[in-house]
Amino acid sequence: MKKYKCTVCSYIYRPERGDRTNDIPPNTSFEDLPEHWKCPRCNQPKMAFVEIED
Repeated sequence: MKKYKCTVCSYIYRPERGDRTNDIPPNTSFEDLPEHWKCPRCNQPKMAFVEIED
């Protein structure tokens, strides 16, 4: 699965880990995150993230 990096704080969303802070289970792709999901570190919206290479 693709990884995504927050352009504000550099947090990396890794689908294989999910996001325990926001109750997102492991193996949830970035595309499947709810539209209201925000970065668990700096509270930025999904649009602040960019896809990164593995």
